[in-house]
Amino acid sequence: MVTLRTRKPIVGLPIIALLWAASPSLAMAHELQDGVPRIAVVSAFAPELAVLKEDLEGATAYSLNGVEFSVGTLQGRDVALFLSGISVVNAAMTTQLALDHFGIERIVFSGIAGGVDPALGIGDIVIADRWGQYLELVFAREVEGGWSTLPFFDYPYPNFGMMFPRSVTVQRTGAGAPETRFWFPVDATLLAAARVAAAEVALARCTADDTCLRLKPRIVVGGAGVSGSAFIDNAAFREYAFETFGARVLDMESAAVAHVAYANDVPFIAIRSLSDLAGGGDGENQLEVFLDLAAGNAAAVVKAFLRALPE
Repeated sequence: MVTLRTRKPIVGLPIIALLWAASPSLAMAHELQDGVPRIAVVSAFAPELAVLKEDLEGATAYSLNGVEFSVGTLQGRDVALFLSGISVVNAAMTTQLALDHFGIERIVFSGIAGGVDPALGIGDIVIADRWGQYLELVFAREVEGGWSTLPFFDYPYPNFGMMFPRSVTVQRTGAGAPETRFWFPVDATLLAAARVAAAEVALARCTADDTCLRLKPRIVVGGAGVSGSAFIDNAAFREYAFETFGARVLDMESAAVAHVAYANDVPFIAIRSLSDLAGGGDGENQLEVFLDLAAGNAAAVVKAFLRALPE
């Protein structure tokens, strides 16, 4: 494994600072120059990524700021595999790290999520066409008769109690001014490839210990996904997310990666397999029961997606 560190400023050493400024090669000494156009294939935690790493050919591992990046070929495509870490902050940080140090041309996020659309069940896969951050909020002041919000935020959607969703402001290359938006779109070309892939994948219905889903899993392409730094296991909030945002799926990373991809003008798509129903099931949360099945199904779709991508 090659271990690299990002540059840190040198303070109090004027001679070295002058040499640093005078020598571009010194300034880039700790930057990874991979030189190969790659597809970033990202998962939130290890069980999801392990399934894909098993098929990675010609693998080379790099460590950057403690994050391991495995580069090689997967389904004939040059890729960089890495873990985002759980939560929107980790996902944004590691995605930007990859963009800064590798020749990333497209981003594919793969992994498990909570189902929000009541028409979907555990094991189904959602490939949304847009992602928003439902926990970008104002916690409103309670006043007589309701809530008082601040006038300088944009509130595109109804509230959940004191929680008022708001849009976010993003700056991107070539933009004359910051832009305020709630939704970050999935790339149309990648979405078209996902539709092709969806037609050829047979999803697993049973776990390794023969715990089987009642219905055969299916793949749905299109609709909305939302993300936030909360694990949702609450039926009332699940219903709110579906009715308010039209969300089919809810997770803790995808919208943050979509945000970073949009800011960097890099095509993005997320393939999310439902491991639980975010509080919508009849009994206890079933994440631990169906995690491996859901992760394996997501990986199968990612591999079919890579095969379906146009050159």
